[in-house]
Amino acid sequence: MTLSTERTPDHPVMPAARDWVKTLSLYRDPNPLRSVTELAITAGPFLALWGLAWWAMSISYWLTFAISALNAAFLLRLFAIQHDCGHGAFFKSRHLSDWVGRTIGILTLTPYDVWQRTHAVHHGSHGNLDKRGMGDIHTLTVAEYRALSSWGRLQYRLYRHPLVLFGLGPSYLFLLQQRLPVGLMHQSRYWVSAIATNAAILIALSLILYFGGLAAILLIFLPSTLIAATAGMWLFFVQHQFENTRWNTAEDWQLHDAALHGSSYYVLPSVIRWFSANIGIHHVHHLYSRIPFYRLTEVLRDHDELAQINRMTIRQSFANARLHLWDEKSQRMLSFGQERALP
Repeated sequence: MTLSTERTPDHPVMPAARDWVKTLSLYRDPNPLRSVTELAITAGPFLALWGLAWWAMSISYWLTFAISALNAAFLLRLFAIQHDCGHGAFFKSRHLSDWVGRTIGILTLTPYDVWQRTHAVHHGSHGNLDKRGMGDIHTLTVAEYRALSSWGRLQYRLYRHPLVLFGLGPSYLFLLQQRLPVGLMHQSRYWVSAIATNAAILIALSLILYFGGLAAILLIFLPSTLIAATAGMWLFFVQHQFENTRWNTAEDWQLHDAALHGSSYYVLPSVIRWFSANIGIHHVHHLYSRIPFYRLTEVLRDHDELAQINRMTIRQSFANARLHLWDEKSQRMLSFGQERALP
């Protein structure tokens, strides 16, 4: 069968997004030994560094903080493993994946079942202008922004400011918002997930406070948690908020096109790629979320066409922080300054 084709800025002709699904399905099976190994080499160092930071409190608070900051990288990777569990990609057993995810969720302050559901909504509706509001970063079109009052525009500008998105935002999200099943509060299952996770976190923090005092909370728990949360927020932002991303109204929206062309390929150095569990290969992940993170590099190795779509380096990604509005006419993200220049 001949594959349908479409044109992109990077490649004149390539298979249409939906035609990649069958090919990508060949990479979906996890390797149980590899999965266990990845979990061990992430959770093991995380716990060891926690213990080392605890020991370092008797020597230097600055040393304790430095170790905790380093440990944020392992916490970020644990969240990425939890993320794979949520997609059923980490183990062949969905039951095992879910319970590993729930356990990691205590460390990442994330009620697993709540997050799993909101993240599924994100995957099923990203890029659909008529289904915004759950599991995504609030994004307005130029027309919607212009229709706001002065107060409404100020609120939106404050929300999209880097100090809020990457400063206050991660703290609010992980420390406060995730204590409740926001968006799913009418279903008891998600209340159970949130309350059970909160109870486990409270027990853990009580033990830390009892044996280590407030210093252990302030110098070990909070730094690793908030640094990891900030890094995670930045990764999530650049994976979808870039100039040539894709947004459409429901009548023109197509799941596979939105997945492939509305997600970036964040080209990262090998060390960062390891700690972020290849999440930068986000366009492939969105197109087929059942692929374990450690197999995403196989996809790019075997299919160079995919390695050319929406490529973004770290240096290029910084410019995305100034893009805040979707222009339906030009089909690109604009800064507030660019919006003012429009007729």
